[in-house]
Amino acid sequence: MAAAKIETDDGPCCPICLEQFNIPRQLPCAHSFCENCLQSHITTQTGKITKLSSIKCPVCRNSASPSIKDRPTSEWATLFPVNTVLQSILPAKSKVDRLCDACNTEGTTAPVEGFCVVCKESMCGDCLKVHRKLKMAKDHTVLRVEELNCNPENVMKLAEGFTCLEHDGEDIKYYCKDHKLPCCATCFIKSHKLCSEVIDLKEELPALLSANKPVEIIADMKKIESHLKKFMEMNESSINNLETQVNGLTAEMNKIRKEINDVLDKLEEQVTTEGNRIYKEEVIKKQEQNHQCLSLIHAVKNSHYLLEAAHKYGSNLQKFLMAETMTYQLHSYYNLVGEQYEKTETIRFEVQIASPIKSILSLSLSELGKVVATTSSNTLPLICSSRPMKDCDIEKVDVIDLKVPTGNTPWYSGVTFLPEDSVLLADHNNNQCILLNSSYQFITSHTLTGRPWNICLLDDQEVAVSLYNQNKIQILSVIGDIIRPVRTITTKYNCNGIAAAGERGMVVNGYCDNNKSHWSLINMRGDVKCTHQYDSPGYNWFNYIAVNNMKTRVYANVYGMNSLLCFDMDGKKLFTYSPDNLISPMGIAVDRYDNIYIIEMYSNNLHQLSPDGSVQQVVNTGVPMGAIAICIHQRKDILVITIDSAERRKLYMYQLK
Repeated sequence: MAAAKIETDDGPCCPICLEQFNIPRQLPCAHSFCENCLQSHITTQTGKITKLSSIKCPVCRNSASPSIKDRPTSEWATLFPVNTVLQSILPAKSKVDRLCDACNTEGTTAPVEGFCVVCKESMCGDCLKVHRKLKMAKDHTVLRVEELNCNPENVMKLAEGFTCLEHDGEDIKYYCKDHKLPCCATCFIKSHKLCSEVIDLKEELPALLSANKPVEIIADMKKIESHLKKFMEMNESSINNLETQVNGLTAEMNKIRKEINDVLDKLEEQVTTEGNRIYKEEVIKKQEQNHQCLSLIHAVKNSHYLLEAAHKYGSNLQKFLMAETMTYQLHSYYNLVGEQYEKTETIRFEVQIASPIKSILSLSLSELGKVVATTSSNTLPLICSSRPMKDCDIEKVDVIDLKVPTGNTPWYSGVTFLPEDSVLLADHNNNQCILLNSSYQFITSHTLTGRPWNICLLDDQEVAVSLYNQNKIQILSVIGDIIRPVRTITTKYNCNGIAAAGERGMVVNGYCDNNKSHWSLINMRGDVKCTHQYDSPGYNWFNYIAVNNMKTRVYANVYGMNSLLCFDMDGKKLFTYSPDNLISPMGIAVDRYDNIYIIEMYSNNLHQLSPDGSVQQVVNTGVPMGAIAICIHQRKDILVITIDSAERRKLYMYQLK
């Protein structure tokens, strides 16, 4: 595989083929790809899944569904819209390629000759003539195709009104400050009618723009590009270092040969061959990583090209909505950068020689010695958004009285948000998982093989549940309103808290006897990759755990010692948080900016820490006594708390301001 170039060409490029776009098709997440590249990606996904209802974006892995799902998957790429703004930024040889909207509705096709800015429709020559004759359309502005090609300003005129991604064809007219979401009229009626602040975009646009500056977002995009290039440079340096080490193996063997004579000829050949094999494998792996990194760079560059175009040529509405879209993209980009960093490893070669030299002639080649390649993670700086930790302005918005049919009084020891905004609860007292819809109404329940303690979302379909005092983790599949068991993982030690760790799998913590607590990294197959033990005499044990968005830091609380400990993925303790007003810490959550939230069992305090623990704040307004589990909706900034009190059937809802 050819090495990916660290230097990137100017101009928008497809993140899949890394070439200039050819008919850029845009997914709902706002990432764009060549039509042919996107179709190839869809075809690949089709081969893995028998019945495909959606695809995953190649960049951010968010789900995307075509406008007409019952069409053959071989046509899906053409069902996603052309990114005309991105198309207009391309060199002159690229053209805005569309068919007449009016003719298309009649089942015929005709090439476009112009676009009506008011009607927002593309028209062929015949339809243009009819359009001009209409009395009601005589004042409409019509742009010819040649006026659009390579002219972002004219293309922006056509895109003046952004349409809702959930309700096809409806213009976005409102903005919900509670959920920080633009919405159409249908969104407002269905989901935001009871929200406290839903404003008209046209009236409030100047104020919103001042708080959401495209220039700052573009700076963040460029910062991500810089980190990705740095990662690629580190891989290139590692490749050179590996080559130097492999060359050194031969010199080392020559020195050993002088002392052990000809019997080491075969060993030298074995060591050199094995070293070169590892070197080649590592070169291929790191070049593949660089290729992925370069693909992500182009995706980031495309995002800031779009935002720059909107900022320079778009209306205020376009500037704001485009900035909103890119703000959400930033979060996924930072996560993806973190995933790339956690793959960075340094390999050291050494030759292990058997000590009983006198009996060397009786030893086999494998007993004589071998090449050992050890890997270690590089120490990298914490990378997060340039935005500082917000003031801990947490507003209580609702208390949900759950109507769940259960036997014993429920005790919700775990909670997590699922795709489509549904919620899954771990009911410790009734050995169940409870599924709620986005309005927090009961849908269904699933009986577990033991008493659950905590729960976390692993991917779009699977969740992991830790089973209290059973040394087991149960993996469930949640699709729509159906919960199915997938597999059960048996662990060496007790599992209390559990959190997703991306491609690494999951981290769990708990008590492991002999006055020690642990946290362990377990992959999706159930293999324990590493376990770190810590002294915890008496009633001091790990009970909840969380991981930052980049999957590089682990946060575990120690119930009896009233402390929160922060570790890197190698188990090195980075900092301890143990103020006097932290009493019996329970649930931990991390928001989209990697700020840490801790709730307590025996106080009304909610603690907020910056990612490195340097900034600390405590909120005690509206937080219930007996708080147990906590979860944050990353996109909507909604915080949910479950409690252990007489009101166990309730969920406390907060908005992070």
